[in-house]
This record gives sequence, C-alpha cells and structure tokens, in this order.
Amino acid sequence: MKKNLLYYFFIILLCLSGKLSSQTYQLTGNPVNTTGWDLVSSAVVSGDFVQLTQDIGNQYGAVKLATPINLKYCDKWKVEFDFRIDGNGTTQYGRGDGFTFWYLANPPTGFVSGGGLGIPANANGLMVGFDIFNNSTEGQMSKIHVLYGTNNTTGNNIEYNTTPGSTFHSPDLNPTQPFVGATYKHVEVNGETDLANPTNWIIKIRLDGVLIVDQSFAPSGGAIGMTTGYFGFSAATGGASARHSIKNAKVYIDKVPILTNTVTPFVCVNPSTGNGTVDLTSFQNQFVANPGSYIFTYFGPGGTPITNPSNYSYSGAVNISVVVKDPSSTLCDNGDGQIVLNPTPFSASDVTLTGCNNNNAGGAIFDLTTAAVSTVPGVTKQFYNTMYDLNNNLNQITNPTAYLSPAATLYCKVTTPQGCVDVAEITLALYPVVNVQEATLRSCAIETNPSMASFDLTLAAVTTQTATKKYYPSLTDAENGTNEILNPTAYISPNGVIYIKVTNANGCYGIAKVNLIVIAPVYSNVLEDKIICMEDTTTLDAGPGFTGYQWSTGATTQTITNVGVGTYWVKLKTGQCVATQTVKVYPSEQPVITSIDISNSTVTVFATGGTAPYKYSMDGINWQDSNEFKNVARGDAKIYVKDAYDCDPIVITIVVPNLINVITPNGDGINDAIDYSALAGKQGLVLNVFDRYGAKIFQADKSNKYRWDGTVGGRKVPTGSYWYSVSWNENDKKNTLIKYSGWILVKNRD
Repeated sequence: MKKNLLYYFFIILLCLSGKLSSQTYQLTGNPVNTTGWDLVSSAVVSGDFVQLTQDIGNQYGAVKLATPINLKYCDKWKVEFDFRIDGNGTTQYGRGDGFTFWYLANPPTGFVSGGGLGIPANANGLMVGFDIFNNSTEGQMSKIHVLYGTNNTTGNNIEYNTTPGSTFHSPDLNPTQPFVGATYKHVEVNGETDLANPTNWIIKIRLDGVLIVDQSFAPSGGAIGMTTGYFGFSAATGGASARHSIKNAKVYIDKVPILTNTVTPFVCVNPSTGNGTVDLTSFQNQFVANPGSYIFTYFGPGGTPITNPSNYSYSGAVNISVVVKDPSSTLCDNGDGQIVLNPTPFSASDVTLTGCNNNNAGGAIFDLTTAAVSTVPGVTKQFYNTMYDLNNNLNQITNPTAYLSPAATLYCKVTTPQGCVDVAEITLALYPVVNVQEATLRSCAIETNPSMASFDLTLAAVTTQTATKKYYPSLTDAENGTNEILNPTAYISPNGVIYIKVTNANGCYGIAKVNLIVIAPVYSNVLEDKIICMEDTTTLDAGPGFTGYQWSTGATTQTITNVGVGTYWVKLKTGQCVATQTVKVYPSEQPVITSIDISNSTVTVFATGGTAPYKYSMDGINWQDSNEFKNVARGDAKIYVKDAYDCDPIVITIVVPNLINVITPNGDGINDAIDYSALAGKQGLVLNVFDRYGAKIFQADKSNKYRWDGTVGGRKVPTGSYWYSVSWNENDKKNTLIKYSGWILVKNRD
C-alpha cells in the first residue's frame, strides 16, 4: 500500500522521530473527547473510557472515525489502545463474547449479534478480534483472530474464517494472558507494506508487550483493492454477557506533509490549435518547500501515468493527480495533490509606473520589471520604446531595472511559460517635482572661537511643501544619503555651505543649498586701555553704534565713570550678536629716586622709571625741571619727584652732612678728626679718603667707627688737601643711594 491521507479538523500532529510527521486520531481524556468519532448503539463515554457494552445479554456497541481514511499511499500505520472485559456474565454461558478492532470499508451502523464480535456480515477490511467465548464448546477462552478479507463464514464469526494467507488464530491465551479481568490490557497493532508482496500487509500485534502476531496477510474477498476505510472498535453480547471498555485509543498514520492540496495555475492554449503545453514539475514548490527531497509522480485522467511531466500536452480542462513520495523514510506518500488545468485566454494588463524626478533631473529611474502586467507566474517580459520596435524585435531596452526616462509610453511583450503572448502598454509618469530654493543662514560667532558659529539648520527656508528634511555636509553626501548631520539644530561650522535633502510622501526629493555665514564679532574701536595714577579714577567709553551695553560693573550705559585701576569688560550688542571686549586701567609707573649726590651744599637727584619728563621739589610746592638743588642747608631735607602723569610724588628724606673742612690732628680735642659716626645708622655707610692724585689712602667703616684722624697706618699724612667721599643707603623702600663728596685740609705738625 502507498500513503495518501486526508487532513481532518480533529487531527493532532505529533513528532515521532527525525523528520516523521504523523496524524493521530485519539480517544483520550476524562471525559473522553470523541470529536471526530461516532458512537454507535449502546456505546457511551464513561469517564476516561468508552463503554461499548454493558454487562447485559444481547448488547451491541461500536465507536468509529466519522471520516474514512485513505491508506492507498501508506506504507506504515500503527494503532494503540487499552481494553478491559469484566462483568458477572450469565449462569448458563458465563461471559461473552468479546470485541474487535477494525479497518472496514463498510462499518456497522446497527445491531450485530454477539457471536460476530460486533462485525456485520460481509464486512470488508482488516479485523482483529479479541474473543472470550468458544462458540464450539460454549466455554471461556482468550484468543486473537485476524482476518484481512470478508466476514462471510458461519455465523458471520471470524473465529471460523480460515481463508489461507488472510487469517490468523492464536492459541488460547487464558493460561498466560487472560482477557477478562478488572485491569486494562495494552494492545499495539502495527501494519506496514510487505515489500516482498506489495499488496500484502505485515501485521504485528503485541499484548502487554508480548508479540502474539507477526505475519504477512494477503487481502481476500472484498479487501482486495480496498484503499479507503474506517478505523473503529465494536463489541457484542448474546446469551452470555460482559462489559467491554476501550480507552487511550490512538491511530497513528504518517504521511508526507504538503503545503496545499490543489494548485490552479494560469494556463492558456494556442488559439489556432486549441492545444497547450505546461511544465507540471514547475509547481512542485507549491506542494512542498524543498521539492528536491521528494519524488513526484503525475497521473492524468483515469489514473494514466504521465511520462513527460515537464512538457505535458493538454487541450481543454484537465485535472492532474500528484503523488509526493519521501524516498528516505517510511512516510506515507501524499496523493492528495491536484493540478487543475483550466485554459483561459491570456491577456496582459496595461500599467502605469510613477517615478520621482529627483532634484529636477529631468526624469525618473524606473524598474520596468515591477510593472504588474500579469499575475501568471513565470511570465517573461521584454520592453520596447515603440510598437514598431516590438513587432520587429528591434532596440529592446537592455536596462529595464534602472531605466532613466521622462514621462513616456513604452510597450511590454509578455510571454507565459505556455508560450501565450500579449502586449501591455506601460505609461511612465512623474510625481510632482519637490520644489526647493537656496537659502542663507547667518549666526553669531562663538566668542571663544570667532571663526565658528552654531547654526540651527532647521530654520533654513528651503521649501514651502510638506516634506521631511535631512542635512548633509556635501552635495554628494546628500545624493547618496551618507554622513548625515545628526545635530542640525546646533551645527558648529565656519563660513561654508551644507545641503538639505527634502523628501515628500512619494519618496521624491530635491536638494537645496544653504549658505552659512558667521557674523564676526563687532568691537569698539574707541575703548582702549588706560594708565592713571593709582589714586585717581577715570571714565571708560565703549563708543556709539551698539544696540546694547552691559559692563562688568553692572552698568548698561555707553560710558562708565569713576573707574579705578583694574580690569573691566563690556558686552557690546550688535543686532542679535554680542561681543565681549576687555579693557584694563593700569596704574602709572611711579618714578624711582635711584641716587642722590651731595657735593658741599649742592644736591643732585637721579631718578628712573615712570614717564619722563620729571619734576623735582624740596618742599612739594615749588617744582623745577632741574634735578639739581644749590645752597641746600645742612641737616635733614626732603626730596620730591614726580613724572609726567603728575601723580602723588615720590618723597625721600636725606641728610646733608654738616662737617668741617679742616682738621688739626694734634690731640687738643678740637678738629682732631673727620667723624661720620653720626650716620652709623645708615645702611652701607662708607667713608673714603683720596690723595691729590686720586689714590685711596683710607677707608672708614664700622671697624674704625667711621672716623679719620689724618693718619694712615699709624703715621701722620703730610699737611695738605685731601678729597673724601661718603656713601650710604637711606632707610626707605628703594634704599636710595646717597653720595656726599668734598675736600678737607689736614694740618699735621711734626
């Protein structure tokens, strides 16, 4: 037998192993789910089992699949179930009679007497009886009977049917496996094609795991050629009685799964002959996803095998039967497939393709192959600019998937796999152009980087149409959709350009150029750094022409007054831009009195720093340009110096020594020495004495108490005039150097 099974709404698919896919018809659950099954006569559901008969005489019951199963293409099937036979029986006959599992072409529909185990007379198919009543001895037994044929023997009881090659009768199993009892017994019935005799079935029956039957059965009687039947169970009682129960019944049938049962392709015939050809193998992938794993056979009307399915000739409507076989397993072949050939005239459809004239390039790029000129699978299309070219097979369009064209009309020659031809007109239309315009954006310079600005690109008015916008740094990027600007609201850039790709709902786009202009900061050319006296204030003026001022002092006026030494800034607003300008007020550099030379009564002041010219004074009131003061009285005096900024003057105090010019070192205590010890508190006080040739002959310092007595090395110097100089540093901030020089007459008497 070969496999060909129908899928019913009550089928539950189970995965047995590998790639086997099985149908399972079940009687399971609590209560038993009988969807898809028919209960006949006294059969009822009782909890988790189906009770076929009560423990009453002359009872009959059956349960069968409501829909017949086609096993024509099946190589293997399997049935499992549990049964229980119990009850009290009758006084005269005891318990009887038994039940049968079957696959029948003509199942029972009404009462059947007890001796037939619920199988009607002349029933055709496979019958497996579990018999507990010996009709010959009227005693108890436990035998399994198998018949693959017609139930037409004595009393319509398969116990008496001994058709050679079609029957089996087990010995009495009462001693080892009695059928009657309170517990359920498990049965497995396996059927498969006998490869040595393909019309036979090898039937194997196990009872509680013990193999009872294993032989090849040849069909006989009405079972010969039988391909369709009903699976079911039946039981009957007569003069004897027993309760017959079935549960956990499962019928497994494996088959090749197919995606669809019927394929209805478009086919056409040659109008002049009324004939056509079709490649039936081209539809294999509509039946299974991987047709290379299966073997397909095709049958025409009357079951005639088709020997050349790749070039099948037909005329008029034809139904082709398709059988799908899995060569690598024992799956049932699936013979449910059909290819329905119903020739109709072929007509191609005119189509309009609409494309985008992107960036107003003058045309669109069309994929002509997408034109839905026909729903027939596998048609070929050839495209031409004119009917003349089409009719004469000239100038065929060679790039139909990327055809650049303005609005136009083309012609498509459409050919079906059967060779039917028609011409479709393809109208090429253009969507409205996306109108864009060049725009300019201006933005204030970034104060920390004046060559750059932050631009909000979304403000560029490049179109008035409703569209989406994307932003790119170059025209090439905009065209290719690369390097998109992802922060268009805060795009940092110098002077330059960017491009906006404007796309409408049709997917068409235009590209607009946007000029970016950095507005340079505007600074005051009036506001400059100043130098003032430390004790003074000044006015800072940012100059006119700005729309707003904000000073670091908080002032918002053009000028600020009473400004002392320090650093200030002002934010200058021009339009929407603000530039921050810094200005410094420096203190003027004070002059420094570096040294003072005192020669007798003349005082000469030496100054540096500040800004010349300097002015000099000894009373802070009367000022002179000369740095020399004459006839300065002996004693303490003040020197004032100021520079051109006329700031508070620099003041130092000096001492003009009041010393004698003649010494007579004779020991009388009068004018015996030059004595500068009065200046010992001055820094770096030094007294040097020189002869008339300028040679230094003596130095007075702390060691000799700043005193010279007219001797050198303990010897009196000759009477004569000597020069001397005294220098020290005043105890002021600058340690001003004071130099005093003069001459002295030394009178030594020997």
